[in-house]
Amino acid sequence: MIQSRISLRLDAPEARRIYIMLEALFEDDGYAMSHFEVESDAPGPNQWSIDIYVPKDAIDEVLARLTDRLGSDALGLQFNQEDVEDQDWVALSLEGLKPVSAGRFFVHGAHDTARRPAGAVSIEIEAGQAFGTGHHGTTAGCLEALEDLLRRRSFQNMFDLGTGTGLLAIALAKACHQPVLASDIDAVSVKIASENALLNRVANWLQIIEADGMHHPAIRDNAPFDLIVANILAGPLMQMAGEIGGQLAAGGSLVLSGILDEQADRVVAAYIARRLRLQRRASREGWTTLTFHAAL
Repeated sequence: MIQSRISLRLDAPEARRIYIMLEALFEDDGYAMSHFEVESDAPGPNQWSIDIYVPKDAIDEVLARLTDRLGSDALGLQFNQEDVEDQDWVALSLEGLKPVSAGRFFVHGAHDTARRPAGAVSIEIEAGQAFGTGHHGTTAGCLEALEDLLRRRSFQNMFDLGTGTGLLAIALAKACHQPVLASDIDAVSVKIASENALLNRVANWLQIIEADGMHHPAIRDNAPFDLIVANILAGPLMQMAGEIGGQLAAGGSLVLSGILDEQADRVVAAYIARRLRLQRRASREGWTTLTFHAAL
């Protein structure tokens, strides 16, 4: 079956914002989408490409919806269109991704199993429909923050909010050999995270639930946590500052990401207002990861 690929190029901050907007727009249609950096030898920052794969006979309707949804954002944007043979575009794109190393953590696909370093905490994540393969600056930034924390202390009761593929929860279970509660608002993500837990042989350590934010009996029953990781978006992180901070144990650690560099100061302010102390702040590829500490 012939499909059409619609592509548009943008700078990094705008690309992320518009990608999230278009994900929501086409959520019920099931169209495959990708969002990746395009390397260039030209001076200045690299641009990002957003690609949407749609049936050829739906191209006019999709372009009209795109233009209507983007509104003034569509001004100056050029939509490139080409016909392509139907394939599993998510799987094909991830097959070309290189493994990611962050401290002791090594994230890879099945095609790179033989490249696992001796002694590394190896996490296998395959192509899927959920966010989080380790290659995005937010996920890699969280792994680096966790490595920094695990060099200095241990954890016994951990929670991964917005788990996506389950990568961060799997990393914690493998590194700590302790129970991890993980949640996601999306049922598909919960299914994929559960499959990845089995693939990585940590299903017995993980409890993965479908939950909207912090509202679930399992979260309430397992709190307070000595470590919470939340790799979502700056807006929800600020809105849930009180709820997240309220479920963190005295002396606990909190790792937040999904935050554009220019949003970081506002997120920091929201959590400092909850009497948490900023312990670490790091930027990777335009995204900030924050680590907070709760006083004893």
